[in-house]
Amino acid sequence: TSNYSDNTRRSKRISFILMDYQSTIDFLYGSMPAFERQGAEGYKPGLERVLELSRLFGDPYKSFPSIHIAGTNGKGSTAHLLASILQCAGYKTGLFTSPHLLDFTERIRINGKETDHRSVVDFVARFQKMTATVEPSFFELTTVMAFDIFASANVDIAVVETGLGGRLDSTNILNPLLSVITNVDYDHTDLLGDTLEKIAREKAGIIKPERPVVVSEAQGGVKDVFLAMAKAAQSPIVFADCQNEILCANAQAGEYDTATFGKLYGALTGTCQLANARGVLEAVKMLREMGYTIPPQAVSDGFKLVTELTGLRGRWTEIALTSGHRLIYDTGHNPAGWRYTVFRLKNLPGRIHVIIGFVADKDVESILKLLADNMPSDTPYYITQPQSHRALNYETLTDMARAKKMKVVGEYADIEEAMIKAKEDAAVSDTLFVGGSNYLIGNLLSSRFLQAHSWEELSRPLPSERGTAL
Repeated sequence: TSNYSDNTRRSKRISFILMDYQSTIDFLYGSMPAFERQGAEGYKPGLERVLELSRLFGDPYKSFPSIHIAGTNGKGSTAHLLASILQCAGYKTGLFTSPHLLDFTERIRINGKETDHRSVVDFVARFQKMTATVEPSFFELTTVMAFDIFASANVDIAVVETGLGGRLDSTNILNPLLSVITNVDYDHTDLLGDTLEKIAREKAGIIKPERPVVVSEAQGGVKDVFLAMAKAAQSPIVFADCQNEILCANAQAGEYDTATFGKLYGALTGTCQLANARGVLEAVKMLREMGYTIPPQAVSDGFKLVTELTGLRGRWTEIALTSGHRLIYDTGHNPAGWRYTVFRLKNLPGRIHVIIGFVADKDVESILKLLADNMPSDTPYYITQPQSHRALNYETLTDMARAKKMKVVGEYADIEEAMIKAKEDAAVSDTLFVGGSNYLIGNLLSSRFLQAHSWEELSRPLPSERGTAL
């Protein structure tokens, strides 16, 4: 009877927390401007509000050292890799990224573990009790929440990814140990600028006076912008693509032969990861110069175990259905990301069944052109849409795809029907691919389709099983 009562009380307590948590998430999204749901209307650039909000919570960002990461593509992979390496080196590591795929708590991690629902509820309750005049956006409140949780946990270091841009991003109140800028390409041009140089200036806004910066890759006018802004801030700058740390690479397989850290075998694969690996390794070398103890084994383990240690998903993630089909999903959502995706897709064996859906404020025309120009003309496309207020209507996307002579075999209001049809059409030797939006991948992962079909993530072979050297 005692055990039954304890279990009943525990069950009620859990239900209360979950109910309270859902109400908190509804408040976060429903009461504040949120770019992720509203697009440009929910974007509130500037640091005044987040600085005032931070002061109300005692400026928690001043309680821990940090690494700040910006870039058009690759900043999520870079953030997770650095966090994984630091964790393997024995440091209690905070990680702040966005957006999430399934649960808001994915955004805030300590040593790879998502923050708990109670911490989110408690922080928002503290905010609601304040008699503050500041009216933060969703991302501003989320940023201070992450910093408050890191400070309370006494993390040794935090790896923080910008939300959008850099100069006016809420995370830019940090004064980090070092900054990392992954790359610059066209995305959010309505907010960040319509030239690469303008976008670069926004990204370079995270460079802090006399604090070093690593740039993973840059050429031409973009590189000139970074050089000028680093010089003005008297900040040491390293262009990772001009260094010789990686001596030889098979990035498609995630294999790197390095000057300092020996052979590395990464869980993240694809040619896009080469630039990320270069930037991460230069950042690690800088941290070592600052006194951080990061042995080669920690770097090796960090690369190899990044998805396991940090929960990273959606970077060309491959899973095997028990039916025998291979399913690949990727969160790439702009032309720069899709260039790498299309390259990998067209080099896969067998037929590829492509399930796509986008949000309306992306350059979908350019992405469709990449697919139409590079994939076989008989590639079947299953058109759907993410469950988001910003979604591009599936019927509109269908018209756009057919205008480019793409073979649309079906159009569906949600991914569930699209997945069922694609699986029915696909031979066991074929591949199903899902992409176009973080929201679409979140919908896939929570779908009845995956719940109804047993599956497992495909593991990468151990180095000894690969056979070929670099």
